[in-house]
Amino acid sequence: MSKVSIVVPFFNCSYIDHALDSITKQTYTNIETIVVNDGSTKHTDKILPYLDKITYVSKENGGTASALNTGIQQATGDYICWLSSDDIYDPQKIAIQLESMKTHNAFFSHTNYYAINYRGRIISPPLGIQTLSKLDLITRISKGNIINGCSIMIHKDVFNHVGLFDETLLYTHDYDLWLRIIQVFDLQYISHPLLLSRIHESMGSKKYASFIKEENKIVINRHKYVMEQLALRYKESFE
Repeated sequence: MSKVSIVVPFFNCSYIDHALDSITKQTYTNIETIVVNDGSTKHTDKILPYLDKITYVSKENGGTASALNTGIQQATGDYICWLSSDDIYDPQKIAIQLESMKTHNAFFSHTNYYAINYRGRIISPPLGIQTLSKLDLITRISKGNIINGCSIMIHKDVFNHVGLFDETLLYTHDYDLWLRIIQVFDLQYISHPLLLSRIHESMGSKKYASFIKEENKIVINRHKYVMEQLALRYKESFE
């Protein structure tokens, strides 16, 4: 029975107990939960009821990429997932995603998801983006991030090929990693919505939207040549 490690970066988030509660309700049981306290000064008391169910790592503040890398390096699972401390997993998230990845021999996957508000109420239709082919994926993701990071599951061996998150990127470390992964591995999409992604005023993507826009340009330019060559290769294979 494969072990799945779920890394939960935590920095002053009042919803952390909701995230951890959703992990404890997973129907799949061979799960390792690693909470990385990235220098939090608030809401740490909400973790206390879960201490006997998690691996708890405390570190100085270094940003989300640093917290994720710390968790991945601590992980002993065969597969790695990431859950933000303000998001919620569907109870069957791990079970469905893992079974699908094993069935299709996938190393990297993401799922459909809903947006929820600060009260946890669903406020959107399913928002996941399914691509029609590897060429379609390359074309679309070369223009911007189409993967919700908290919907992913990655086989641990992937990191041996592409490395960890780039800690110099404060906001787009996930986008950069996805681009590196799809240069080597295929991406599987699971149409079942298995994540509730919370939208609220204090979330980083709202507070730092202008910085994210500029950092996106850096990531796109960093991978532009390789992605163009990859697209050309797949175009030629269809001719």
